[in-house]
Amino acid sequence: MLLVHIRKYYEGTTGEEVPTDQYDALHISPVHIHKNKISHKKAILTLGGEVVQHIRSHYDPCTGHHHDVSSERVVTEL
Repeated sequence: MLLVHIRKYYEGTTGEEVPTDQYDALHISPVHIHKNKISHKKAILTLGGEVVQHIRSHYDPCTGHHHDVSSERVVTEL
């Protein structure tokens, strides 16, 4: 459930939608208590991987800026 909240928080803060096609294809959510532990573990790892992959592809940890921010906008803000 924590990863679902992290995804929603990230999406609300950045306005970007995190694509989670692989997680959605598993058809399992934190409230599916009847699913086995292995299925939940796979869902957690899949969701976490997709969230991290999205953040890495849109954020440069060296500069602290999003990739889609133009250099003109950064200069203007300075």
